[in-house]
Amino acid sequence: MEVNVLNISGKETGAKVQLPESVFGIEPNDHAIYLDVKLYLANQRQGTHKAKQRNEIAGSTRKLYKQKGTGGARAGSIKSPLFNGGGRVFGPQPRDYSFKLNKKLKSLARKSALSYKAKDNNIVVLEDFTFDSIKTKNYIKLVADLNVTDVKTLLVLPAANNNVYLSSRNLKKTKVITADQLNTYDVLNAGKLLLTAGTVKTLEEALAK
Repeated sequence: MEVNVLNISGKETGAKVQLPESVFGIEPNDHAIYLDVKLYLANQRQGTHKAKQRNEIAGSTRKLYKQKGTGGARAGSIKSPLFNGGGRVFGPQPRDYSFKLNKKLKSLARKSALSYKAKDNNIVVLEDFTFDSIKTKNYIKLVADLNVTDVKTLLVLPAANNNVYLSSRNLKKTKVITADQLNTYDVLNAGKLLLTAGTVKTLEEALAK
């Protein structure tokens, strides 16, 4: 798939870049995408939730009233889960939600997500660029010139660029990452995927295996 390369003003440069079929043109695997997105979201969870059980509640263990003759249920302690302020039965405990996926499956999921974006013509390729200084208005102008101001965008750079990253950080609908940080969730969550010519080459080397 051949795509025109634009400059940061949204104008065609005359150059073209080939999106490799092995990365941007495969038959998407929806289940691989599901697993990789599930892994990403699981890794975002802190897992620090905690509820106290009856052995952790501060309170007397005195038997509240006699065992028989009250006509009510037997109660041995104010810390019983049946009482207000008592312990919780099978409450949440701190845990790690992460799980493991093999490298080939994660690679397949990323290529599937990229292929969906290419199929829907939601990939914009820019020439490699940088900003002279860290200014949010530089990035606002970039997305305005590309007509994607009202669309969630994901800009993938071949390597870290602080001027570009920090210029975009205050904007709600934008996200800037490097090629080695690419993940299935971010690709699918973006309305438009912005790549540079250098990023396409980097992704091809990393994923076309």
